[in-house]
Amino acid sequence: MKVTLKKRKVVIVGGGITGLTTAFYLQQKAKALDELIEIIIIEASLRLGGKIHTVRKNGFIIERGPESFFDTGSNVRNLARDLNIEHEIIQNNNGRTFIAIGNELHPIPSNILLGGSPKILSFMKSNVLSLSGKVRAAGDLFLPKLPHEADEPISAFFRRRFGKEVVENLVEPVLAGTFAGDVDHLSINSMFPQFYQLEKEYRSLLIGMKKTGKGIYALSDTPGEIHYESFVNGLEALIEALENALSEQIILKGLKVDSIENLQDNSLQIYLNDGSTIEADKVIVTTPFNMTKKIFRDSEVMQQMPYMSYATIATVTMSFKKGQMKNYTDALNFFVSRNSDLAITTCTWSSHKFNNATPEDHDMLRVYIGRVGDESIVELSDSEIEKIVLQDLEKAIGLKAKPIFTVVARWKEAMPQYTIGHEVRLATMKKQFVQEYPHVMLAGSSYEGISIPDCVKQGKEVADEVFNQLLNHKIVI
Repeated sequence: MKVTLKKRKVVIVGGGITGLTTAFYLQQKAKALDELIEIIIIEASLRLGGKIHTVRKNGFIIERGPESFFDTGSNVRNLARDLNIEHEIIQNNNGRTFIAIGNELHPIPSNILLGGSPKILSFMKSNVLSLSGKVRAAGDLFLPKLPHEADEPISAFFRRRFGKEVVENLVEPVLAGTFAGDVDHLSINSMFPQFYQLEKEYRSLLIGMKKTGKGIYALSDTPGEIHYESFVNGLEALIEALENALSEQIILKGLKVDSIENLQDNSLQIYLNDGSTIEADKVIVTTPFNMTKKIFRDSEVMQQMPYMSYATIATVTMSFKKGQMKNYTDALNFFVSRNSDLAITTCTWSSHKFNNATPEDHDMLRVYIGRVGDESIVELSDSEIEKIVLQDLEKAIGLKAKPIFTVVARWKEAMPQYTIGHEVRLATMKKQFVQEYPHVMLAGSSYEGISIPDCVKQGKEVADEVFNQLLNHKIVI
């Protein structure tokens, strides 16, 4: 007599990095314990990967979506190791980071962003802040911590600790360039919980950063400097490895889930837009929240939740003959302060950052354009966007050359905005939602982290939880 699972069917809605990671680890667990689980992935588009989309052409690695990640918790590295592609991970070259204030670029210490012991003296010598702004920022060393626990906007938190100039000339441009975020509405608890903890534990953020080695991008407890990372053949190499590893499973592309309902036998019925249905024991929904809300239109809990705000952006990649970009030969990127008339929000020298990005005789720049409150610029034509970007690059770095090619990729409602109270709303919603749909789980960038490592972490955790739930319902054969 063997105690085992009957064959169970798990449907994963969404074929982005969260859904694929969930499917992979669920498959691995089933194989390790010789359990029978059928996995079906349903993806609305004709390709997997979501916003991760690499174009490889004539020796160029062009990332239409994200172009690197910070893996402070080793989530992506562990996944790559399990996929046998860890050896393909690459790290950025050394280079300088700048903030554009007005039309001038000012260098900032990399430690402020990437962790390690902050070089406070070098930061105080930089031109990012005025003398009065530096004096106010140093006040963090003496200010008391907030006497009560409460979520607050990122801008209010950093303004309270460091003053207005730090928010305008450092925090806001880094966030706008990375997450297209509005710091006046984004939650400090949800976006940068490590700083909230630093204030609680050390009172002064500067002291806490020095003792823990945490920078603005260091979102975990990993000490020391971190790096931008990618793969030799671009980020989509991770998606391709996942798809290959899931070749035994069913992957349905070009189909949308219209709705999901409970059945009386504790299973679920999934209705697709082509009129077909799928019955499943468990469903994991990884689509953006606003889309998920439409799927569960009969859920009282889901319908009570407000729609989530998302930033609409475009990435603009331009190639040039080597030697045409004569300035800032040691630069990696620059972020744009709100005290600037530039339309772009950040610019990366892709060919400086990663050796594999271009052929040896070319350079490549990659620009973000668009942010919350400025979505209309993304709707312009490719030629209009190219013109605006070139004008900004001439102002900022003196670039007057015409690109060999330009690739514009638009991402409508691409980046979820974790506004004030996000954590509380999420916890309350999930607790109530499980009462309505006990065999459905929600995961993805709308919930507990929007970065690639955050989504990988969520995917693995969900796979563990679903598998354990299935194990608790064994039958005797």
